[in-house]
Amino acid sequence: MNLIGVSLNHKSANIDIREALHLSKNEILELIPILKRDLFSEGLVLSTCNRTEIFGFPKDVGISYKDIQKTLIEYKPVPGLNSGNFINYFSCSAVKHIFNVACGIDSLIIGDSQILGQVKESIQLSDDLNFSGNVSKRLFDQVLRVGKRAIKETLIGEGAVTVSYAAVQIIEKIFANLNRRSALVIGAGETGELAAIHLRDKEIGKLSITNRSFDKAKIVAEKLRADIVGFEDYKERLHEFDIVVSATSSPAFLLTKDDIKSVMKKRRRAPIVLMDIALPRDIDPQTGNIDNVFYNDIDSLNVIVEENLQKRKEEIPLVNDIIMEEMVAFFSWFNSLRVVPTIKSFRSFFEEITQDELRKIRHKVTDEDFQKLENMTRRLIGRLMHNPTKKLKEIAENGIETQEVSNTTAMLIDLFDLNNPSKDEYTEEREN
Repeated sequence: MNLIGVSLNHKSANIDIREALHLSKNEILELIPILKRDLFSEGLVLSTCNRTEIFGFPKDVGISYKDIQKTLIEYKPVPGLNSGNFINYFSCSAVKHIFNVACGIDSLIIGDSQILGQVKESIQLSDDLNFSGNVSKRLFDQVLRVGKRAIKETLIGEGAVTVSYAAVQIIEKIFANLNRRSALVIGAGETGELAAIHLRDKEIGKLSITNRSFDKAKIVAEKLRADIVGFEDYKERLHEFDIVVSATSSPAFLLTKDDIKSVMKKRRRAPIVLMDIALPRDIDPQTGNIDNVFYNDIDSLNVIVEENLQKRKEEIPLVNDIIMEEMVAFFSWFNSLRVVPTIKSFRSFFEEITQDELRKIRHKVTDEDFQKLENMTRRLIGRLMHNPTKKLKEIAENGIETQEVSNTTAMLIDLFDLNNPSKDEYTEEREN
């Protein structure tokens, strides 16, 4: 198989280069026609926050990794980017790498829950731009199957592996029905927004955002259909919320033990969850000593994250077993393609003989007898062809070396003179 590809990811390049090389959907739509024109007959372009990859089947045997790298670098020049930032793949290693990516075991965060969807979107773009063909379509189907099997048959995607998600999972254990609860997220930066997204995904009853910058709070609030609480007012309204998640960059505590004592009086001791996912911390850890206050900071959440990451790592051998099964299935199918032309020629050879002999007898028997002869002849030819056809497929699907497959098909071609399908010598002798 001549599938080749290059990958720039978290293993080969720093975050500055990865971010600079990231391709938007519009950029991929522009790049694919260039790849079709210069390099590949069919292929795939995948670009996420942690990887940019191009794989394809070369139009010419002279096309190499360097050509792919050169095309990408010329399309999107990035300071500091060079060939050393790329990892190259060919044939089996290329297929295995794409499978690894779809399963999330090649991700920066093992078991990344988003990567399979991103792979699916890239496959759709290839289909939309006619950048997929017979072989790549089969490969793409297998890629999606591998990713789905990994999710369904293993625990590779289970457990929180980000602090934001770990915080929300703990909240779920304290409050069973989040749709009846209200939450305030303090801070509209990346971490705070991620926590707010997870709360929205868990169908929190009421979600509010506060931030020093009102404009930034407004952007996040509008995106998540959340309310905005003025930063100057949030302490006065803190008692309204069952859940408080704080993720700012404040150098000092935003909430002290006395602040929370006051809140609990207003809440009449109703339970409250405080999730401090800021570094340095936003909430005085002494608040955890107050009755009915459930406090967690980034250290305790990191313990959960590390435990879940370890559990995911333990699932990798099971994922690798799935990948191996699917690779065997894919290459069995691909290898069988090598004997398809010979099988077609073999069938055509017997079909021509069948038609020739039936034509000779067509007007010498009744229609009823001719139908019987025709059916009998087809059954006979089918049985004669069955074992050779089956054996050819088995040879290819079992992964026997190309030379051995070539020798077998060459012998069959020679025995039946399949390269010269015109009138055979036996017929000529009879006619003469």
